[in-house]
Amino acid sequence: MTSVAIVTDSTADIPAEVRERLGIGMVPLRVHFGEEGYLDNIDLQPAEFYQKLTTYQGLPKSSQPSPADFLEAFEKRIAEGKEVISINLSSALSGTYQSALLAKSMLDDESKVTVVDSKSASYGYGMLVVRAAEMARDGASKEEILAAIESLKKSTKLYFLVDTLEYLHKGGRIGRASALFGSLLNIKPILTIDEEGYVNALDKARGQKRAFARIIELLEADFAGKPVDLSVVITPGKTELAQELVPMLKEKFDVRHYMESEIGPVIGTHAGPGTVGLFISPAAAV
Repeated sequence: MTSVAIVTDSTADIPAEVRERLGIGMVPLRVHFGEEGYLDNIDLQPAEFYQKLTTYQGLPKSSQPSPADFLEAFEKRIAEGKEVISINLSSALSGTYQSALLAKSMLDDESKVTVVDSKSASYGYGMLVVRAAEMARDGASKEEILAAIESLKKSTKLYFLVDTLEYLHKGGRIGRASALFGSLLNIKPILTIDEEGYVNALDKARGQKRAFARIIELLEADFAGKPVDLSVVITPGKTELAQELVPMLKEKFDVRHYMESEIGPVIGTHAGPGTVGLFISPAAAV
């Protein structure tokens, strides 16, 4: 049995099958449609969320887990004799990381839990969580796992394409100036998350195909000729985005592992429908 347990929150957008197979603990955030509240990826699944989004008159909101939510997850695993690594949504985007830290401070022995600020979102840090859980399963120590997480954080490249910046702007996740060019006809903003964990508009292109081509151009400087792991997250019902983008990437890069997931309700609340996220990292050692 592994001596390290991995915990995360629901915005990592890790498929349920993967979480269950690797024993990853997931603490959900909440999504609110007016007075109606739902646990992200528990009470409300991605397809249901986007269906509600199309008919809801307004902008849904999200809220972070309470420290008590994290405390319960931590104590359960400590009682099993394990140390815990909790990898969470960027502290620049949510108070989720702070809730996890507060939960740690409530433990009798704080040394049993290490809380990591991913400085990322969606599967941009979901892949960190999965890699950490795989290492824990294989018997790696806490120190080895934490070192691998920090290395992967530095080497992963991530880009998002959104249909509109309206959701990010209204949710306060991106500045007004950046929101302006996204409203221009057929302009596709290319977004990234910087080293401090903030969403930034990196570039723009007219039309989806040009945006895809620009992303590939940006990636070639870092990954041309190197084996990579590729992950894509998409809005449910928008699989054609992946069907167009993924073959372009596989033609240019030596993709050793490919994973596709859905953008969950909380990330969808801020990114909006029609979003596709792309994450590339050096291929995991076999």
